[in-house]
Amino acid sequence: MEKYVYKFGNGTADGHSGMKDLLGGKGANLAEMARIGIPLPPGFTITTDVCKLFQQKGRDAIHDMIFDQALDGLHFIQDVMGTDFGSSENPCLLSVRSGAKQSMPGMMDTVLDIGMNDEAVEGLAKLTGKDHFAWDAYRRLIQMYGDVVMKVVDEHGENPYETVLEEQKRKYGKRYDKDLTVDQLKELVQLYKETTEKYAGKPFPQNPKDQIWGAIMAVFESWNTPRAIHYREIHGISNEGGTAVNVQAMVYGNMGDESASGVAFTRNAATGENVFNGEYLIDAQGEDVVAGIRTPLQITLKASRNWAKFAHVSEKERAEDYPSLEEYMPEIFHQLMDIRQLLEEHFRDMQDVEFTIQEGRLWMLQTRTGKRTGSAMLKIARDMREEGLITDEEALLRLDPEKLNELLHPVFEAGALDKATVIANGLPASPGAATGKIVFFQEDVFTYVERKEPVILVRIETSADDLKGMYAANGILTARGGMTSHAAVVARGLGKCCISGAGALTIDYRNKTMTVGDKVYKEGDYISLNGSTGNVYEGKIDTVEPELTGDFEELMSLADSHARMKVRANADTPDAASVARHFGATGIGLCRTEHMFFEGDRIVAMREMILANNEAGREKALKKLLPMQRFDFEGIFRSMKGYPVTIRLLDPPLHEFIPFELEEQTEVAKSLNVPVEEITRKAEQLREVNPMLGHRGCRLGNTFPEITRMQTRAILEAALNISAEGLEVTPEIMVPLVGDYKELKMQREIILNEAKVVFEEKHASIKFSIGTMIEVPRAAITADKIARYADFFSFGTNDLTQMTFGFSRDDMGTFVPEYLKKGLLKESPFNVLDNEGVGYLVKTAVDLGLKTNKELHLGICGEHGGDPSSIEFCDRTGLDYVSCSPFRVPIARLAAAQANLKHSKKELQDA
Repeated sequence: MEKYVYKFGNGTADGHSGMKDLLGGKGANLAEMARIGIPLPPGFTITTDVCKLFQQKGRDAIHDMIFDQALDGLHFIQDVMGTDFGSSENPCLLSVRSGAKQSMPGMMDTVLDIGMNDEAVEGLAKLTGKDHFAWDAYRRLIQMYGDVVMKVVDEHGENPYETVLEEQKRKYGKRYDKDLTVDQLKELVQLYKETTEKYAGKPFPQNPKDQIWGAIMAVFESWNTPRAIHYREIHGISNEGGTAVNVQAMVYGNMGDESASGVAFTRNAATGENVFNGEYLIDAQGEDVVAGIRTPLQITLKASRNWAKFAHVSEKERAEDYPSLEEYMPEIFHQLMDIRQLLEEHFRDMQDVEFTIQEGRLWMLQTRTGKRTGSAMLKIARDMREEGLITDEEALLRLDPEKLNELLHPVFEAGALDKATVIANGLPASPGAATGKIVFFQEDVFTYVERKEPVILVRIETSADDLKGMYAANGILTARGGMTSHAAVVARGLGKCCISGAGALTIDYRNKTMTVGDKVYKEGDYISLNGSTGNVYEGKIDTVEPELTGDFEELMSLADSHARMKVRANADTPDAASVARHFGATGIGLCRTEHMFFEGDRIVAMREMILANNEAGREKALKKLLPMQRFDFEGIFRSMKGYPVTIRLLDPPLHEFIPFELEEQTEVAKSLNVPVEEITRKAEQLREVNPMLGHRGCRLGNTFPEITRMQTRAILEAALNISAEGLEVTPEIMVPLVGDYKELKMQREIILNEAKVVFEEKHASIKFSIGTMIEVPRAAITADKIARYADFFSFGTNDLTQMTFGFSRDDMGTFVPEYLKKGLLKESPFNVLDNEGVGYLVKTAVDLGLKTNKELHLGICGEHGGDPSSIEFCDRTGLDYVSCSPFRVPIARLAAAQANLKHSKKELQDA
């Protein structure tokens, strides 16, 4: 019989941490924790394979497959805990939680206190002597089970249990749930049961076996909820993996003053500092810690005192009302510190842990690799490398290239905060700076974003339902919650600036206002956030680009030392080239010359050239463009300081330079001093049915060789001028849109002939190369012939993807999102290189090209040059470099190192 259930606990486990595909991240880590002697409640994991079978065959089909094995797991829990599932005297209560291979915090469902019913609540109360605790556990189960399993909603689509609870607290004048008396809780339980039957059409199940089966099925179902799917889309997680289900004995942090629940990080998730930090609550369940309903307490004394400064709480008040765990339960604190060290030494990475203290006994509920900010990611990797916990290779491989984006975004301009007005202060949950207009609801965020207006999402507290709005906003501000609240954890994962727990805010959703003291801020008012200090500022504050030093530079240098491929940038101006060099680019892989023609006098001269009726007229206009192009090339060569610069000759069709609207044509006619009819006639003459496949690229250069001659002269004269300044120059002239070797052969002859003339005129010469952009499928499959006339190939994968798929980049938005939802595509082929089709053409062109020309230099300049998974393909294929936008250069540098390390590791394994 195939094994679908894996037990763990009491120092033993069927699985281990290397089984995340099968047991999910949580299940694999629980098994590993049990194996190394961490105290955790016993349980069992139902594998991800069952989730896949559930999606295919439904709940009835999998019942017989796993029932006996699940029953065996249940007996194991009972034996370890000394309890009895379904007993009215010594009940065994269970939690049922999700656990995918990759952590998806808050995205899937959980059900706690399974096994509680009308009889068990009485037995638990008698057994523990804690009536309040027992009845509170029962009401929590009914609410959670009704919400998660029975899908109870009221006529407005809202959770009716919350309404009932608030009415019960108002009725008895209570502020918190825990303030309700036993009798009031009993009354609440009855109201909850009536609510369940009213909205679900059936009663809350009293049979514990029905409860556990329903909870397991609900967790499997939650894999495909809209919020889970959206989370996977944002984080690039496959929809095919499925989730495991973890069934575990319940332990309780709400059994009195000797009980507590908490969440902690073995290092600071925001800064990477090597300090244990986290929050806990006395007499509370785990969900209470992150809900923001009660002020969370700090685990360490140092953190507690720092919190008190932020909160303006005196030391005496802090020690009495907000003690740290280090003070309140010193023995438990030291156990926790020992476990922290054990976990870091064993897993060799920063851990995010949850724990419960039940009547003075510490239980660890889970550990997982902690989410962290980009700066923390770098610091932790660097520190652990220096501590000897991980190797250089491991330090690089565990970095997420995309998270480097966080370090490349603006920060507040120096001195801008000197005159800024601080209106509130909260916890610095996710660092960085953000400025934007106040928006209170997710749906309103998109209204502002569509108008290209920056947004700060302001909420009392966030939930999983706010995910899309959080993703689209510039920053997040909440009135409640701590450093481990939903807002804080999600913001760090998204790399968004976030301030949580700004208690001075009063938020009125109905009127869309935020009040601080006697000042009212409305939706649309500007505020600014400093996620590194927790300060909230009034108004819009200017930002600047961050400085990249320290940990960043050290790890980037380490990445370069382990990379085989070089990283260039796509840059069309001297400023863009300077930014590229600042981020470590070792050349320009694509300089698009047409981008130089759209401003001021340049567009006028370009239009003169297009309107000319003969070669002489075109030559006259091109002479005006020559010094402009030469000036730009000089600036770019100067910025790159000897690194290679690949310049693509004019690529777009000429119609792009002529307007088709009569009003704009009239303006052009005035600027050129010609009749508007001439502009209209030329526009109609240039109009093409399918211009992307029309008269453009090398077709222009071969039809109008004077264009190629002018651009060649501009490039080479600029190179000679900069060389005369004593700087090294490496120009590479790229011919676009070649589909037949004869096209490149003709362009090469034009370029070489013009070069000869230029060198004779200047009495000087310079080494340069001529190549082509492989962007037409025919070019890829005839690359052996094209390579005879090329010094290099640069793969233009944007157009190559467009032509291979037959997808228009401009129109794909009408159907590709639906293709992604339906699984027809795993990801957009314009974001991630299609290995099977487009990649096959690239590999074919590489092999054929090198067969003819062993010295052929190979690169990629499409947008895929900045995508880590595409870079990995480029490394496997043997390309010499990738080129991407300047701000993705650091991402590409790291991805290139990771690709080479993975490739080398695979070669060793194969050997």
